[in-house]
Amino acid sequence: MRRIHRLLGFLASLVLVIHAGPILQPVDDYEIAKNYLKNFYKLEYNRPNLSVREADLLADGLRLMQKFFRLKVTGKLNKETLAVMKKPRCGVPDVDAYSTFGDGRIWQTNKLTYRIENYTPDMSVAEVDDSIRRALQVWADVTPLRFTRIYSGTADIMISFATRDHGDDYPFDGPKGVLAHAFPPSSGFGGDAHFDDDELFSFHSSKGYVLFLVAAHEFGHSLGLSHSSDSGALMYPTYSFRDPGRFSLSSDDIRGIQSLYGPNRDRPTIKPDSNSPTPPKSCGRIFDAVTTFSGETMFFKDNFVWRISPSGSVTKHLIRKLWPNAPINIDAAYEDPVEEKLFLFKGKQVWAFKSNIVEPGYPKPLSSFGLPPSVTKISAAVHDKNSGKTLLFFEKYYYSYNEMTKRMDGNPKRVADGFPSVTGEVTAAHLIDDNIYLFSGTNVYEFGSSSSRNLLRVLKNDHFLSC
Repeated sequence: MRRIHRLLGFLASLVLVIHAGPILQPVDDYEIAKNYLKNFYKLEYNRPNLSVREADLLADGLRLMQKFFRLKVTGKLNKETLAVMKKPRCGVPDVDAYSTFGDGRIWQTNKLTYRIENYTPDMSVAEVDDSIRRALQVWADVTPLRFTRIYSGTADIMISFATRDHGDDYPFDGPKGVLAHAFPPSSGFGGDAHFDDDELFSFHSSKGYVLFLVAAHEFGHSLGLSHSSDSGALMYPTYSFRDPGRFSLSSDDIRGIQSLYGPNRDRPTIKPDSNSPTPPKSCGRIFDAVTTFSGETMFFKDNFVWRISPSGSVTKHLIRKLWPNAPINIDAAYEDPVEEKLFLFKGKQVWAFKSNIVEPGYPKPLSSFGLPPSVTKISAAVHDKNSGKTLLFFEKYYYSYNEMTKRMDGNPKRVADGFPSVTGEVTAAHLIDDNIYLFSGTNVYEFGSSSSRNLLRVLKNDHFLSC
């Protein structure tokens, strides 16, 4: 009877639904895209206007999805877009079915209860209990919310593991697709979180999906948050492994949840890694490398890295605290956003990291990129997501590496030819809003997003970070 009442309550408030519809079995790339856009972007093909072709509707949905994920907006199903569609993710749509900020769709009390109805066989009972507790605590740390576990009756947040059709009209799709889904604050199913038990969940291993990470994301929905387009945020739709022992909420997540419930006034403001050693005073002059990674901009100098979040907050870390197997005093760095990998160069070698885990087979020689033996060091690197090319700088030249074909595009070019006004060696480079920034000496050269790469401004080297 309880389930019937909860389902009726849910159906009476469909405006609050944040789930994907039933997942269809794709047969090719076109079907994958079509089903993805139906499930997560509310793409409808049964419009009364028969003059609107299905291809036009698909293009509209693709543009919406590409804009959300900060991809190049083409309306076409390219490799980068399809790669995002194939990633494991949350079952909540990315197009808001309700507004997260400022509409009052929140719990009306700060004291919430939760109940774990059943368990996954992938983990011990103690591991599941601990994962769920810590996932809720992530949000309690930065808000006035407090969570109490109950063992019988109806809790505000009911937690269960299920497969396929499990009674809420939103069946799971089997392995390696939708990992879980959750309902926003409301009556009926409101607040509940369901996990697909066809997936392999783990306590802290990169094999399978870390339950703590998946649950913390879903509980964000249970509290009223929708998805974030910030790839560094916990509320980003797709799953990405992070070391749960080093996990902290991004500023985007904190800003979102505090807009609903306010800050936690019982604890001081959390500043990640505030105990890191004091950086050298010269860090604002010449950096070893600059790159974006997981939505943040990172500046490397000696054995330190400074991270700037999208909101502008800065934290400092030891490089090897974030990436235990990384080199220090690196030469260059760049992010491949499609494969979600960070590449670090030092001397004749390159390291690749997925989250903070070094990829198998690395470090590799520079020749793995197709570079000739005469190139003994890369001084800067930057990935252009619009072209899919990575520019690798050495001395006064640069190569263009095609990430799709994994091959170099011909011979190197002179920096002065491709980027007029830059006459010295490029020591760091990164991309912001489609503009490329080249660091040379004490200056930063800003070039526009067009293929001609027109020089827009010349900035000082501490324009982005001074310390």
